[in-house]
Amino acid sequence: MSERPQQASERQEQVPDRMRFFGHRHRGPGHGIAVEVEPVEDVLGVLRRIWGYLAHYRARLVGVALLVAASTALSLLTPWLTGVAIDQGIIPGDMGLLARVAGIMLAAYVLAAVFNWLQTVVMIHVAQRSVRDLRRDLFDKLQTLSLRFFDLRPHGELMSRLTNDTDTLSAVLGNSVTRLMSSTLSVTGSLVAMFLLSWKLALVVLATLPLTFAITRFVARAARRSYRDRQRDLGRLNGLIEETVSGQRVVIVCRRQGAVIEEFDQANAALRTSGTLAGIYGGVMGPSMGLVRNATFALIAGIGGWMVLRGWTSIGVIAAFINYARNFSRPLHEIAMLYATVQSAIAGAERVFAIMDEVPEVQDAPDAVPLTEVHGHVVFDDVSFGYDEGVPVLRHVDFEASPGQTIALVGPTGAGKTTIVNLLTRFYDIDSGRISIDGHDITTVRGDDLRRALGIVLQDTFLFADTVRENIRYGRLDATDEEVEQAAKLANADSFITRLPQGYDTPLSEAGGTLSEGQRQLLAIARAILADPAILILDEATSSVDSRTEAHIQQAMHRLMEGRTSFVIAHRLSTIRRADCILVIQDGQIIERGTHEELLAARGAYHALYTSQFGGEVAA
Repeated sequence: MSERPQQASERQEQVPDRMRFFGHRHRGPGHGIAVEVEPVEDVLGVLRRIWGYLAHYRARLVGVALLVAASTALSLLTPWLTGVAIDQGIIPGDMGLLARVAGIMLAAYVLAAVFNWLQTVVMIHVAQRSVRDLRRDLFDKLQTLSLRFFDLRPHGELMSRLTNDTDTLSAVLGNSVTRLMSSTLSVTGSLVAMFLLSWKLALVVLATLPLTFAITRFVARAARRSYRDRQRDLGRLNGLIEETVSGQRVVIVCRRQGAVIEEFDQANAALRTSGTLAGIYGGVMGPSMGLVRNATFALIAGIGGWMVLRGWTSIGVIAAFINYARNFSRPLHEIAMLYATVQSAIAGAERVFAIMDEVPEVQDAPDAVPLTEVHGHVVFDDVSFGYDEGVPVLRHVDFEASPGQTIALVGPTGAGKTTIVNLLTRFYDIDSGRISIDGHDITTVRGDDLRRALGIVLQDTFLFADTVRENIRYGRLDATDEEVEQAAKLANADSFITRLPQGYDTPLSEAGGTLSEGQRQLLAIARAILADPAILILDEATSSVDSRTEAHIQQAMHRLMEGRTSFVIAHRLSTIRRADCILVIQDGQIIERGTHEELLAARGAYHALYTSQFGGEVAA
């Protein structure tokens, strides 16, 4: 095991909660640790950013607005027609007028239904396209973030933000925007109509508004907090599930099923609690607003009836007014309900934008230059580095690798071997010193060019859920089928690939679980051969295989290393005897350097490591 996971585990032990938190983060003395801080409630800021995505589809939104206006106007017409039908049709007994009014009302209802259907269809398209853009930007952002960001966060939590939170926003935009527009227009139109019919009754309706706003304000604030907590707990649960499923073998081997179930129960219970509160606060709005609405109707009926008895107005006017009051109160109720529902979308959007606001710790300089025709001259000049502030991993490391040389890195676990290659690939930036390739400081060159010059074969080979051919081609996407197969042959992988059910077109399960460890390593070597890097990094590439498989891998690795500057990390010292230079690393410092024979003759740390593996045998 390399020192990098050990460092990560040390950091995690400093935080009691196994989960990592999101939102606005405060960096304490251990600046890599994310500490939970309550997000700033910048609702308007979040809404402005959401509008930034909707604004790309202004023409469609204008169409939606026109359809909403048309359907709302038709819905405002029908209460007036109801009053006309009562006063001029039913009471006088004019059946002809009553039939004509009924026909107009039927046509208005049909047209309103058509307009409502059209606006829903258009708005769903707008919402899906906007959220697609947001999801794409979030995924693009994840590709720019440094490894430290991913070290400190459960992958399931990131997946939750990319899927659950964006889906919540999509659902709200798809049906809530048009309802909000329609409700706003309906409230405005109904209020004007009520004042035209009876300003006295209109004032009665307006007298109930302060109570409506007070209820909305109280419930909406509580709902927003509970929705945010629900989204957070859902992300944590997803993180636990993803981690447990990925590490199921370890769970079984270590007999941790009971502990995992208990941990799941705790996370599940937390989600149940926050989800229950979100549901309660979201559901209490309806009954509360319904009580206010019904009390308003009772007042209108009582006062309106008294006015009819006094001869101050007609039954038709009161009937129309009650319908307008319903059109006024129902949208207010919908707006209140939408406001509570929108809290869920805002909570999800906050979590998404929190990631999009992250600043990558490793970035190309504004004046970064291209790195072309790499020869492989690598220099570490007084390099020091620590993953966490005040905890150095490398201290004043100096060495030079000439083009075509093989440099071996040996030492105990946690000494700093893998950290050296992490810095060479610029997964992290150094604290002090300088790393150069062919005389170029790697912080001054483009990151894509730097990594194009590097090929990496790790101890834990990652394969994608795709065919064998495409997994090899991942090293160079423009490679032909013939080039892929030639790389496999050079890697000694062709013989086992051709025995697979569909040969090179055999689909692999996630992480290549259907292949042996050695077969996965050979595919990784084939991928590196196809990429044709100038500098090669082999990190414990044969530590998990048997001696026979190791021989095949070693043969493939020697072919891969020919003519390339190579860095080899190995615990099996027999695999690095032919290295041009061996660096012995301990506590982040190079304590010995030389060839295999020179270091054995020095009878120092390397000699001790070698004799511990080979039982006192020191022959080269």
